[in-house]
Amino acid sequence: MDRVLQTAGELGGAGLTQADIGNGLKEALSKGISTGATALSQKNGYFDSPYKILLPEEARKVTDRLQAVPGFSNVEAVILEKINAGAEDAAKQAKPIFVNAIKQMTFADATNILMGEQDAATSYLNAKTYDQLYGKFKPVIINSLDKFNARSYWSDATTAYNRIPLVTNVNTELDDYVTQQALIGLFSMVAKEELNIRENVGARTSELMRRVFAKQD
Repeated sequence: MDRVLQTAGELGGAGLTQADIGNGLKEALSKGISTGATALSQKNGYFDSPYKILLPEEARKVTDRLQAVPGFSNVEAVILEKINAGAEDAAKQAKPIFVNAIKQMTFADATNILMGEQDAATSYLNAKTYDQLYGKFKPVIINSLDKFNARSYWSDATTAYNRIPLVTNVNTELDDYVTQQALIGLFSMVAKEELNIRENVGARTSELMRRVFAKQD
């Protein structure tokens, strides 16, 4: 028998309909996304978390050499604060994008997620939404970086660096890097919440969630 049909029959026999399974999974995903996105969108949500966005290796040689240049002695600390503030600002826009993807989830998707690996829901969202999220998230990141003058500040820093005699010029763009790192942090937070719901009965905040996830315990 097909795995999805077999699992559906087993859960149906336990008093859960296909709609119950789908709605329970969607509720759990929405909860995890809301919790994760809200946490990261707070002031210092990225900066003071395990998902703090650090400078790429290419950028470190810029900041190291600029320590002796007037006006840029503290460039790394300044730019780290700015790019993480930009990511925090952009994280406010993430939830609606995720929620729209969750609404498209089929019964087969929901069943496979419920009975799948501990990060099955997060993996599903990553596979289904990453490209769309990136496309919609990057403009927000750019606007957020500009809101905190991060791109102009970094442009000034790299320009100063490129004037140093005998260095190899760099053109480190922040947009793509910060967007990717911000999304890594966002998906990591969703995975953390998914694991919490799977392992912690107390995190299942509705009767439907408790009934659905009891079947994967």
